[in-house]
Formats: sequence, structure tokens, C-alpha cells
Amino acid sequence: MLIRKPTDLRYSDVTPKEQYLNRRRFLAAGSAALGSLALPRSARATMKLNGVTKGPFGTTEKQTSLEDITHYNNYYEFGTDKEEPAKYANTLRTSPWTIEVGGLVDKPKTFDVDAIMKMAPLEERIYRHRCVERWSIVVPWIGFPLSALLKQVEPNSKAKYVAFQTLYDPKQMPRGKYAGIQLPYVEGLRMDEAMHPLALLTFGLYGETLPNQNGAPIRMVIPWKYGFKSVKSIVKITLVEKQPPTTWNISAANEYGFYSNVNPEVDHPRWSQATERRLGELFMRKTVKFNGYGDQVASLYTGMDLRKNY
Repeated sequence: MLIRKPTDLRYSDVTPKEQYLNRRRFLAAGSAALGSLALPRSARATMKLNGVTKGPFGTTEKQTSLEDITHYNNYYEFGTDKEEPAKYANTLRTSPWTIEVGGLVDKPKTFDVDAIMKMAPLEERIYRHRCVERWSIVVPWIGFPLSALLKQVEPNSKAKYVAFQTLYDPKQMPRGKYAGIQLPYVEGLRMDEAMHPLALLTFGLYGETLPNQNGAPIRMVIPWKYGFKSVKSIVKITLVEKQPPTTWNISAANEYGFYSNVNPEVDHPRWSQATERRLGELFMRKTVKFNGYGDQVASLYTGMDLRKNY
């Protein structure tokens, strides 16, 4: 996703991430007490998640700091600058929270998020996460495979895709009117992608429930795809027969395809995707196809032209 800026502004012209993050740390240290007083009573504070086990597929790479993960975010409903979601997302009310799951299923149901969290054992998976803007993070996400939820509603044979819809409430998200994209945010996966064990229905990070700016109380994490596919604050999941619309594809189809697999061989129209910068590091590193998860997911795309199906 690209924050709106003059057409002649390059990414190299933007304030370096390390300078920005250091400034955020300084400001946070001086305002932590005031910030805690500003939280509305209806917002659910982060809390420790118990009974979490180490899950499969995790990387052993150095994890990105909690400060960086929670203060450098894309969440356009709370602002288009990276620091704005942490500043403004305290207006999001995350309890009570329900998700409607239906469409081409035999047992449609509306679930309470607390009930969903008890469907399967919670796992911590240390996943790489790659943003289309060429920055990346390594996060200890907590959740379980999306397939555990989908099996509860018994998809029928016509279900070929899974469509997601996020919350959009202008009262809670007044800055959404400046987002420059169509809201509510919608996303989608092919059925076999959604059922893949790497596709994580996520409730927390770093041992605690998700902070609001990171997609509380429930989001997707799809580590082999660019970050905008990992939809936040989900309220509706619908199984459908035809490929569903997705927000960034609606906004700029030539830049954001339906599949959006991490692929250094397919450039964004305005910049190369061959390299990335990990938050907390100074130098660029080479981007790896499927974000390094090719052994697990490459077979999903056998015979497909991934330049055409970007």
C-alpha cells in the first residue's frame, strides 16, 4: 500500500525508518502515562495469552521488537501515516466482537471471538511478514490455522474462494474518511490457500492479545503474501464460488493483484521488489520468493504464470 504523496517523491526521500522509530521511542517515553489515561473504557486492553505452544513453520531469525511492530503500521482506517494507527486506534472497541461465517457452507454461524479462540490450541509461530512497500518484520504471531474455523461451518463443493470483510465504523474510525480507499476493507483467498496450514487466524503477538493498531481482536496472517492480504479486525467471512473483490485491487488493479505473492521477480510498477529493509536493520536485503515459504506453498501455484497472476 502506498501512502498518498506527490508523484515525484521517492521512497528514498522519506525519513529513514530508524530515525523515525527513534523519534517515536522518545515521544512515547514522555507520554506513556497520558496515553494510558486516554484509552476508552470500551476498548479491551492487551492481556497475556495462556496455554500457548510453539507451533510449526516458524523461523529462527531475529524477531522485530515489540515497539517497532506496534508503532509502524498500515491501518488506513486510523490514518495513512505509519505512526497514526498507534495514536488513534484506541477508539476501536474490541469487546464484544462477533464474526459472521457463511456463504457456500452447510452450517453458517456467527461466532463470538472468545469462542473462536477455544476452537483449537493456540500456537506461537515466528513468521516473516513482508510489506509491498519493501519493509519487512519477523513477528511471534499467536493463533491457529484458519482451516480449523472453516471446518466448523462445513464448506460445500461450490466453495472456491474465501472472502473477508473488516469492521468499518466511522464513529470508531473517523480518520477512515481520509483513507483514499473504499471501505470496509475486503480481501480474499482461493480455497486451497485458505485451508493451507500456514494461513494463520491470529489473536496475538509477543505472548499477548493483539493491540488495536495490529488488527485486534482477530486478523489473518498469510506469510507468503504481501502484508495487505493479511486482513485486520475481521467481522465477516464468506465462502463464495467466484473470485471476490479486494480493496487494493479495486483501487489500483495494475499495482495490486489478487494473489499478491511475495515475488522479487515481479516489480511494483513504481519500484523494484527485489530487495527489502527489515525494521531494526540499516541495510537492504534480497527478497526471497514466497517470502521464504516456497517449500510449503509453491505447489499451490503449479502451472500458473505468476507474472500474470501477480
